[in-house]
Amino acid sequence: MKITYLRSRRIHRKAWFAISLLLALTLIASGCGNNTSTSSNAASAKATGTPASSPQPEKAAATTAPAFHTVTTVNGDIEVPAAPQRIVAEEYLGSLIALDTIPVGAPGLTLENMYFKEFLTGVADTGTYGKMSPENIIALNPDLIISGNADSYTALSQIAPTVIVPYGDLKNAHEELNYFGKLLGKEQEAAAWLADYDKRIADAKARVDAAIPAEATFSILEHADKSTWVYGDNFGRGGQPIYQSLGRKPPAGVAAEIMEKQWAELSAETLGKYAGDYLVITDNTRTAQDFQADPIWGSLPAVKNGKIYVWKEERSWYYDPIAVLAQTEELADWLTGAQQ
Repeated sequence: MKITYLRSRRIHRKAWFAISLLLALTLIASGCGNNTSTSSNAASAKATGTPASSPQPEKAAATTAPAFHTVTTVNGDIEVPAAPQRIVAEEYLGSLIALDTIPVGAPGLTLENMYFKEFLTGVADTGTYGKMSPENIIALNPDLIISGNADSYTALSQIAPTVIVPYGDLKNAHEELNYFGKLLGKEQEAAAWLADYDKRIADAKARVDAAIPAEATFSILEHADKSTWVYGDNFGRGGQPIYQSLGRKPPAGVAAEIMEKQWAELSAETLGKYAGDYLVITDNTRTAQDFQADPIWGSLPAVKNGKIYVWKEERSWYYDPIAVLAQTEELADWLTGAQQ
């Protein structure tokens, strides 16, 4: 009876169920096809490294800044992170700190820089300055290494992208900050820091110019045991503050030699030739009074007249922008307070 009943259904009723079933099957097949297509696209993208069709948030991510950019160095063009997070820096810490960038590691000598050591609490010691320990650096998992030592490039570049900027290539605060601002994507921070730097340097120079005759000559010296050296405008010891920031000059007869060679060892016989009207001397043990009591030094006009400034290497050796700014203001205070 049941079979007879079904067969007696009207034809349009059969057609309705058939159509409904067909529509349902079509929708299910369509859904499966979409899922299969999406999975297939994703799998293909994973295999080929090309992006699959993605929702809107992923499309927006594609417009963000690139992860790497190319910089030209003494070792050729190098791909470096656009926004490095874990920098090991053998050199140029002052410029990094000025750009609000604290490295994860640096050599012990640079960590002792009195002008910014408070910013480096917790920064790991990577070993000897000029010979950083590869083992110490590897443990820090850096994404960028900055050094001034060209000989270290081969070893360091095996650990992370390495930028070598040889000592002396960047000759003043502007060159340093602009270079590292571009390297780290912090051009605006560099411009802001330099604007404040320029104002403070100009203020210091104006004070000195008002107190010291323009023709007065200056010498940058270092004394240790029985040796004495003279320095130019890019070798620390106060050369950058005196010759660059304050615009002062060494004695005319030796100016070209000093600025070209940047340093020379002096004998007792030649000391007078290199001594200007004002002396800025690095010495870890002697005081100004000790130099005045010395038969050779005491005979120099600058020493006789009390126009001598003595400081220790912990204050004079550093030549980064932060140190140069502090040194310039310190020396300006001395010059404007000294008897003329």
